[in-house]
Amino acid sequence: MKLTTALLTAAAATLSLSATAQEDAIRKALAQRIPQMDKIDEVRATPMKGLYEVRIGTDLFYTDAKGDYVIQGELIDSKARRNLTEDRINKLTAVNFSALPLKDAVTIVRGDGKRKVAVFEDPNCGYCKRFERDLQQINNVTVYLFLYPILSPDSAEKSRNIWCSKDQATAWQDQMVRDKPAPAASCDTSALQRNLAFGKKYKITGTPTLIFANGTRVPGAIGAQEVEKRLAEAASDTPSAN
Repeated sequence: MKLTTALLTAAAATLSLSATAQEDAIRKALAQRIPQMDKIDEVRATPMKGLYEVRIGTDLFYTDAKGDYVIQGELIDSKARRNLTEDRINKLTAVNFSALPLKDAVTIVRGDGKRKVAVFEDPNCGYCKRFERDLQQINNVTVYLFLYPILSPDSAEKSRNIWCSKDQATAWQDQMVRDKPAPAASCDTSALQRNLAFGKKYKITGTPTLIFANGTRVPGAIGAQEVEKRLAEAASDTPSAN
């Protein structure tokens, strides 16, 4: 029995060494042939035999065992009907709700405010306006609004006026629900720059983008019924200490 265990351990070590050597070979080949790939963060095998994932930051590429060919695109598991590339990127860009810089958000509390959701929005975003109107139907929630002016220079101006308002929450609701722009105002807007930097780091490329208390991330506008569903799921997934 001891001999069998020793053989299995040796075999596992050999396989691990072989896998490491394979990954190193891919790194070396790609770095030599494609200068932009000289700083690869990770190489790992995919479920598809002979295909390897190459990760640079949160950008994913795929290559063969020799690094002769590189594919930039999505890997689909047709049997399971899953987008493996999307799953992987979602994991890489997941946001721990407790790590959100809430001091840089406009806080909007409805009812007891027990349930929580963070939203990245641009004041010129039509989908955001539709989402905000649906959000009026949701009660007992705290919304952390991160102003995220990415659509135009005017977005930055409107975001500044909202952030610098005496009542930020009302100014935001006026802008999005009642089509009443906030009056011109000025103050320290470094929070908006931090929001943009945060979004870039976590690849928030569109608005609205929602992040629920359990870390679930939803890109795009969803209706009130779906928001309720997600809030309920987050409440059941999140420890009571939250």
